[in-house]
Amino acid sequence: MSAVIIDGKAISQQIKDEIREKTALLKEKGKEVTLAVIIVGEDPASKVYVRNKKKACEYVGFNSLSYELPEDTTQDKLLELIDELNKRADVDGILVQMPLPKHIDEKTVIDRIDPSKDVDGFHPMNVGALCIGERGFVSCTPAGVIQLLKRGVPDLDLTGKRCTVVGRSNIVGKPMALLLLRENATVTVAHSKTADLDQVLLESDVIIAAVGRPKMIKAHQVKEGAVIIDVGINRMDDGKLCGDVDYENVVSKVKAITPVPGGVGPMTIAMLMNNCYEAALMRE
Repeated sequence: MSAVIIDGKAISQQIKDEIREKTALLKEKGKEVTLAVIIVGEDPASKVYVRNKKKACEYVGFNSLSYELPEDTTQDKLLELIDELNKRADVDGILVQMPLPKHIDEKTVIDRIDPSKDVDGFHPMNVGALCIGERGFVSCTPAGVIQLLKRGVPDLDLTGKRCTVVGRSNIVGKPMALLLLRENATVTVAHSKTADLDQVLLESDVIIAAVGRPKMIKAHQVKEGAVIIDVGINRMDDGKLCGDVDYENVVSKVKAITPVPGGVGPMTIAMLMNNCYEAALMRE
């Protein structure tokens, strides 16, 4: 059996092309879509992300506003800027790039963003909406995983499937479990305290790995024909990137799997563009 290698680059491109078309139609009606991105400090990885977000905005036809604040910016100054963007009618989405410098409380910052402009899907109101099945923004990585499953494995019906999410973070693990429930899957959330992880994984039709531990999930833990989405991205001692799954040894056993890099990574920005487009529609 040769596994389907789920191509996150191709699927994210497909989604961006769809958004580009829809944005062009909005423009014909005189409506622009605008995303404001705030970055505090000089974190090199954050700078790369922000650059990629700007590129994606350009591609789909959004305006992007960029606020690059110095490392020593006070929390109050940052909150003032968020308040100002919340009030602006021409701003549809607001994104504050994490991590923030130590002297700024991330929770306070996230809570300050207007939930209708919270395109990262981190505001408690959006998380709550996801919990009770109401409309709101879903954080971009888990939303991207659902698209990879639907578009990358077209004959996969999640209804009733046993899906295990390994990792329980607020940004990936928890919302991931809720999204899978929305697709009528039977969901287990495994984590560092899970007893008998091997058995849990062996019973899983779908495994979503999101722990941040290189090659943690091994071939003997995966059943024949499972589908694996690897959210982890870890840098090895030799500088190469790898996921949370031992890809080389697992790939021959599974029905479908995402590579690292080139799997989940590109989807996060595509889903951010999707959330921003939805925010603009809601403001209409």
